[in-house]
Amino acid sequence: MKAVGLYRYLPIDQDEALIDVDIPKPEATGRDLLVKVEAISVNPVDTKVRAPKDTVEKAPRVLGWDAAGTVVAAGPDVTLFKVGDPVFYAGSITRPGANSEFHLVDERIVGRKPASLDFTHAAALPLTAITAWEALFDRLGVSPQGAHEGRTVLIFGGAGGVGSIGIQLAKQLAKLKVIATASRPESAKWASELGADHVVDHFGDMPAQLKKLGIEQVDFVLMFNDTDKNFPIAAELIKPQGGICTIVENSKPVPVELLKAKSAAFHWEFMFTRSMFGTPDMIEQHKLLTEVARLVDAGTLRTTVGQHLGAINAANLRRAHALLEEGRAIGKLVLTGF
Repeated sequence: MKAVGLYRYLPIDQDEALIDVDIPKPEATGRDLLVKVEAISVNPVDTKVRAPKDTVEKAPRVLGWDAAGTVVAAGPDVTLFKVGDPVFYAGSITRPGANSEFHLVDERIVGRKPASLDFTHAAALPLTAITAWEALFDRLGVSPQGAHEGRTVLIFGGAGGVGSIGIQLAKQLAKLKVIATASRPESAKWASELGADHVVDHFGDMPAQLKKLGIEQVDFVLMFNDTDKNFPIAAELIKPQGGICTIVENSKPVPVELLKAKSAAFHWEFMFTRSMFGTPDMIEQHKLLTEVARLVDAGTLRTTVGQHLGAINAANLRRAHALLEEGRAIGKLVLTGF
């Protein structure tokens, strides 16, 4: 089957950074679904896994952790889906990715595709929706039923993939007052259209900008970019007994001592945790995606496609990686069909 993979970990401007390959078609066993991949989207995790290093793979490594497609086979232990079901999912970072014609994925981390979306627009949602949902509702403990209505959340990286769905979850479900960060007119416009009450520039004086809005401190902070840079600002702006959650790894020690006087909480969110460790609650991601699909079909949430880059091939995936590494992508980058 066709796939896009790599043997060497190279800068994205080199043709061999991602190449078109032919690999064996897998077979479904256990609780796995075999999915015919119709569309994919690209995330920063793809660029991080592909980042240059000395390792050389003996067989092509396939990346890609966002897909929508159709179930074409199911393992003997599958109970949640059947052949012919349209699905969407992010998959597991410990297994081959979805940048291939056919892909194996455990049914417990798969949802039925929103009926109102085509495969292209559905593929933009899984990884970011899981990440934002777990960060806001599981880690920070915000109520998705609106019990914290009127409280404030500051979202760093509001126009990115996770920020795009995070704004919607915070506004539409949690009923929070949303302050999102964006540094360009087009990204600020995108964040506002998704429901942000205020947009501030993360390159500017954040406390001063919030104070101008009449906001001294916030109840919650979601850091969807640059933990090293943003944590001290988040610690300054968080209310006593508030909570901060980040999804971005740090390159230097995080000064958590800044939170001590406020008794504020600090959380990590990594959406692959459940699948990586085979946690007993893996099926929560199936339930989560099922609810996201329901909310999309009800018109509560919208897809976050920012740019469609054409067919699934090495050249277009290299282009997607380059756009993400530039840090200027708005919403999600999607590709459709082989």
